[in-house]
Amino acid sequence: MTINIALLGTYATQFFTKILNKNGIKRGINLNFYEGNYNAIDLEIINPMSPLYDLNPEFIVIHESDLSLRDSFYNTSSNRDLFAENKIEKIKFYTEIIRQKLPKAKILYPIISNQNDGVFGNYFSKVKQSFTYQITKYNWLLMEFANECDNLILIESPSQDLICKRDWTQVVNADLHFTIDFLDQLAKKIIYHIQASKGQFTKCLILDLDNTLWGGIIGDDGIEGIQIGSIGIGKAFYRLQKWIKELNRRGIILAVCSKNNPEVAKLPFEKHSEMVIKLDDIAVFVANWSSKADNINYIQKILNIGFDSMVFIDDNPAEREIVRQHIPQVIVPDLPEDPALYLDYLISLNLFDTASYSLNDSIRTKQYQEEAKRKELATSITNFDDYLKSLDMVATVTNFEPSEFERIAQLTQRSNQFNLRTIRYNINDIKKIANSPYNLKYAVSLKDKFGDYGLISVVIIDIDEQDYTAKIDTWLMSCRVLKRGVEFFIHNKIMEELLKKGIKILNGEFIPTSKNNLVSNLLTELGFNKTKNENFYSIEISKFIEHKTFIKN
Repeated sequence: MTINIALLGTYATQFFTKILNKNGIKRGINLNFYEGNYNAIDLEIINPMSPLYDLNPEFIVIHESDLSLRDSFYNTSSNRDLFAENKIEKIKFYTEIIRQKLPKAKILYPIISNQNDGVFGNYFSKVKQSFTYQITKYNWLLMEFANECDNLILIESPSQDLICKRDWTQVVNADLHFTIDFLDQLAKKIIYHIQASKGQFTKCLILDLDNTLWGGIIGDDGIEGIQIGSIGIGKAFYRLQKWIKELNRRGIILAVCSKNNPEVAKLPFEKHSEMVIKLDDIAVFVANWSSKADNINYIQKILNIGFDSMVFIDDNPAEREIVRQHIPQVIVPDLPEDPALYLDYLISLNLFDTASYSLNDSIRTKQYQEEAKRKELATSITNFDDYLKSLDMVATVTNFEPSEFERIAQLTQRSNQFNLRTIRYNINDIKKIANSPYNLKYAVSLKDKFGDYGLISVVIIDIDEQDYTAKIDTWLMSCRVLKRGVEFFIHNKIMEELLKKGIKILNGEFIPTSKNNLVSNLLTELGFNKTKNENFYSIEISKFIEHKTFIKN
């Protein structure tokens, strides 16, 4: 994957460019750089002839050093109490110019590392004209603005310890404001976000139990003997569980993979008063004496997500190695030997970065538990059509309602496997599409007798009424509803509406990626004919034969 990226900074950024490139290569990303001139952010952004715009970058990193900001503050002779507000206005100015010239570009702005300059000591919070007060305020205003600005993403600053270890000789002689370790940590955070924004992110945390989620062995030590809670090493496991619970609330799927008897493995979840994670939080619970690699394969089939979106944590190095050898795509961190270090280590890996969030994410566990019930039903019915009928599926189709904009944009950013063209849209793009008279748009929700899948498919059809043709701009679907016939139901809807509009030809395109081979034959399966141009297809609407489907609306 090749990404165009620009780096603008207020210090000598040559080392940072090299470090970003190195970290990109490690994660399978080839970065095509434009490095801005030294301390020339204003000129690079304001100048319409800047090479920045020739590159047409997908990401623009604007890295301002706290040392540069301190110099700027010291050079301000009046209205120092408005320094933060004035600085925010400049950031707003930057983002608006970039939005106009590069509407698809994302600005990645590392939060300012705040050090007390010592001028007011610990009295800084009482003096609005102090540098420390203004930078603290600036960071807060940045977060407020980023929350409403779609093209600005704030990147968390690395550890304060790395700032304190500055090589001041290098700062003075070479204008290198940051240590190599600091830039390396910051580069990792930027690369993780780029990966997440391109649809490469983790969705599931698979948990071992004994000595991973609690101290001790439940089969030997019993409920009273395991360590979890407010005493001794139990605090480490308690805090780890609290963090995992927060991941689950955010939408990370939790699964259990343990070598144990299932009834014994479930005892702490059911009966230990200080367990934070409960059975209701677990989407798939697997406890048996089979290989953990085999059990992770089973979990993957239930969840129907890629192995590369799974993280497996286990205290046992041998078990970790077996999973690595058999399923190398799964992320398997090497936990420290001391459980007290588990949480800090896992947080430092930044394994769960994301480029989107919606409240719908928090109900994902329930949806996967419902999916497990569907799998059980499927094994009890031999005829697949009978199985589909028995689900009592009902679909709801809307034309992009405002309440759905966030979830629709999120689906375009997250969907990788069932995605014909893999075009990413932000919420502002979706608003424009929703208000355009030149396309059809479908937001499809599905429910059955086991529960509600929620919004699971997005389709955008561009229409050329003068030419009597239409083209599929976007067709994506959650893999949770594969083999339900949703694509046939949607195609029927599309063709019915196009026929009413007098459209004669519907054109489609498949843009292959490393992850969407699942839909490489979708258009031919729907009755499209391949054209002379590779990956392009078309279908005559008048000759369309309605697909069989078991979905009602």
